[in-house]
Amino acid sequence: MTRDDSSTAPVGTGTAVRSAADPEVLRYTAFSDDPAGGNPAGVVLDATGLDDAARLAVAARVGYSETAFLTAPPEGLGVPGRAFTVRYFSPLAEVPFCGHATVAAAVALAERHGPGELVFATRSGTVPVTVREVDGRLVATLSSVEPYVTDVAPADLAEALAALGWPAADLDPALPPRIAYAGARHLVLGAATRARLADLDYDFDRLAALMRRLDLTTLQLAWRESGSVFHVRDPFPVGGVVEDPATGAAAAALGAYARTLGLVTAPVTLTLHQGHDLGRPGLLTVELRDGDPRAHVGGTATALPEG
Repeated sequence: MTRDDSSTAPVGTGTAVRSAADPEVLRYTAFSDDPAGGNPAGVVLDATGLDDAARLAVAARVGYSETAFLTAPPEGLGVPGRAFTVRYFSPLAEVPFCGHATVAAAVALAERHGPGELVFATRSGTVPVTVREVDGRLVATLSSVEPYVTDVAPADLAEALAALGWPAADLDPALPPRIAYAGARHLVLGAATRARLADLDYDFDRLAALMRRLDLTTLQLAWRESGSVFHVRDPFPVGGVVEDPATGAAAAALGAYARTLGLVTAPVTLTLHQGHDLGRPGLLTVELRDGDPRAHVGGTATALPEG
């Protein structure tokens, strides 16, 4: 199995690479205005003619946690030129939805065609994205599909903790374990202390096996600093990546989790800090609106420099 810590992915390989055999791949980092922060993503703005095997091969060569592949939208979806079908591939497998690659793709499109409304048809459902210019930066806000939150079986929780090497006493009782979905499934575990969150050294293969059985995309490990501020980390062994530095889909799931469990009351905006323990700090916002069950995840994205 490939084991790639995306915090050490080759981010300095240029904003676009092309060869006779490959499509053009744009490279952005999402949820940071600093090329050294956030989560790198590949973006293929025209994936026409690439089958699944070719997309997986491109994603593996790019080496980031996900690469987004855009093609024509389903008939009737959105305004022409502002609507797309998007699929997401990690180095090992397709994932149903990826927040940071969505933000990266939206900013890449806005740089070429202007900010405004976009709509993406994903395997999880339709995801609208709004791109605005804020203080000279393009900020994309995606609206998740309708989320849900379910219990996790005690035996599955025990196996997750064993794979992480976390004693049960290291869990925050105010953040009970749940599986949350807002486009992809994530096991949410609350860390009792910031030090517990910072000390992440897990059994890659054991955790990957559990996640495949439960159809999980990442584990959303969270420490609550205050009522609306969280620090989070996301192991991603099922994608062949030790840890995802900034995870929009998991952020949406955490927003759904927080609202469902009554930890917050809408309207509210959560602030998520991620990537600091990897040396790639990123900032995500999760807006929960009154009367709207979706989570709205926002952040900027930055084209990675050449050289």
